[in-house]
Amino acid sequence: MSNQHASAEQALGTAGIVKRDAGAAESRLANRIWWDADADDYHATHGDFLGAADFVWCPEGLREEDVRFLGEVAGQRVLEVGCGSAPCARWLQANHAEVTAFDISAGMLRHARRSNAETGIDVPLVQASADQLPFKDASFDAACSAFGAVPFVAEVHEVFYELARVLKPGARWVFAVNHPMRWIFPDDPGPLGLTVTQSYFDRTPYVEVDDEGRATYVEHHRTLGDYVRALTATGFVVEDLVEPEWPKGHTRTWGQWSPLRGKLFPGTAIFRTRLTS
Repeated sequence: MSNQHASAEQALGTAGIVKRDAGAAESRLANRIWWDADADDYHATHGDFLGAADFVWCPEGLREEDVRFLGEVAGQRVLEVGCGSAPCARWLQANHAEVTAFDISAGMLRHARRSNAETGIDVPLVQASADQLPFKDASFDAACSAFGAVPFVAEVHEVFYELARVLKPGARWVFAVNHPMRWIFPDDPGPLGLTVTQSYFDRTPYVEVDDEGRATYVEHHRTLGDYVRALTATGFVVEDLVEPEWPKGHTRTWGQWSPLRGKLFPGTAIFRTRLTS
């Protein structure tokens, strides 16, 4: 188990790791209680890097201010998926978008409310799961997610169906996830993380459990092809797949991300898609 998340694991009674199926309800419950337990440590570790009103796509440090994957956001209704403490949503609102942000974790949303108050950028916040969106059809002009929600739901098709429902025709949907090839390596930023230990094609979820076998954390693996097929099946066109290179001089280690691994293979995949008209 990761020392980085030791306090959350202790609070939840995490006893070990198993590879087994985990359905939608179990995945929702496990990840809600996990992120509630880990929210304080997560922000103590990563809050300065992410900022309070900045849009950082990934541990490589790619920023929306520079890449403009969402295009011109002023006047657009934008949904942030799995917002955490919502720094991306506040950056969007500061750039004159009309933003709604949601997350499954009350602990993460507590940090979001605090940052709203500290910055004076009052983004509307909703507690919801990405596969059960409480929004009307065709409500948004764009949607985005910087490592939020997508890897933690059991059925990614359901997430994309829901987004296709709440987005307007032609809307952008841009999201960043762990690069699927990282699944084959141990979750280690050092030399041990350079050796393949499992199959890229093994979709069995990664599940942390307590002494009674109850899931305390669940993460689901999809291949690049799985993502493309799920997107096209739900009405999205993939316009680009961005695999950020490790920046020169970037020395920060974040979980499994490190300069050692980053110079050899990608850690992030950013899908730039658009809903068909």
